[in-house]
Amino acid sequence: MEFSSKILERAVNEMSQLPGIGKRTALRLVLHMLKQPKEQTTALVEALRTMREDIKFCKSCHNISDVALCEICSNPNRDGGLICVVEDIRDVMAIENTSSFKGLYHVLGGKISPMDGIGPHDLNIGTLVDKVKLGEIKELVFALSSTMEGDTTNFYIYKQIQEYNVFTSTIARGISVGDELEYADEVTLSRSIVNRVPFENSLKL
Repeated sequence: MEFSSKILERAVNEMSQLPGIGKRTALRLVLHMLKQPKEQTTALVEALRTMREDIKFCKSCHNISDVALCEICSNPNRDGGLICVVEDIRDVMAIENTSSFKGLYHVLGGKISPMDGIGPHDLNIGTLVDKVKLGEIKELVFALSSTMEGDTTNFYIYKQIQEYNVFTSTIARGISVGDELEYADEVTLSRSIVNRVPFENSLKL
């Protein structure tokens, strides 16, 4: 792809680094921004800069937040004894959209995947185990993707907390095996949350 401007070429190259954005799509987006009022592009740049510099991660659940403790964790109407363990922030959004879960969350930041060099210590598992040790959690709901890596991560956490008095469940297999949680429709995801089953039962499948 030939460019008449090095500035334009750099903008396209940077835009094409985004997931799912190829060079042609990046060029279309950049040219679109050039046609917009300067103030609109400046507002976009400022929003991205602010997000990158000022965004925080909740000190309790590791969800994205504007403050030290996210709105979900600080909500007195949520059940602090019920924790839903998810892979990443998009899963929190997906479950929240169902309005079926009234507890809190714990974002692991990924799943155990030796092939990708991701082990237990690369995830937010230690802080989850620490919460369980305090004895205030009544139930952990494993809501990871139904993949081999997701099941491995579930089992690892289960073994870490087995000696403590906490009930473990997993979302019902309304989510197809091998599916990513974020792509599930809201009805299926809602039913999976409501009809969760004891984690020990999933070990027998």
